[in-house]
Amino acid sequence: MKLIKCIFVIFFVNCNAYAASNYFTDGLLFFEKNQLEKAKFKFEQDIVFNPRNENSYLYLSKIFNRQDKSELEEKNLNTVILLNPKNEDALYSLAKLRLKESDFSGSKKLLEKLLTFCESFCQKSLKLKTEVENSIKN
Repeated sequence: MKLIKCIFVIFFVNCNAYAASNYFTDGLLFFEKNQLEKAKFKFEQDIVFNPRNENSYLYLSKIFNRQDKSELEEKNLNTVILLNPKNEDALYSLAKLRLKESDFSGSKKLLEKLLTFCESFCQKSLKLKTEVENSIKN
């Protein structure tokens, strides 16, 4: 009887872990097909099972960006940065959002931070930093 219970528990845990890992993958597929509401739901499901998955928050921010919901975009970007302060995509996106909101000094600070460790967003960050500095001068 104990053996059956152990097998049942192992099976149940493995099924839940498998299902949780599929939520993010499913969300990505829906995001790539521009089915944003379905993608949003899958990323939110993933967060329920894996609240430290920075990528789900990052893609939620991208969805809110496309839907022009700046507050929700910023909230999710801040969560990504809280989970991983060196997430280049999140820092860059938040800097762009701050620039869009005319927070030039906030944008500049984020870009300077990003440029201290960037690997894949260096060129884009330098270009955006120049844009910010030009906006400050005007």
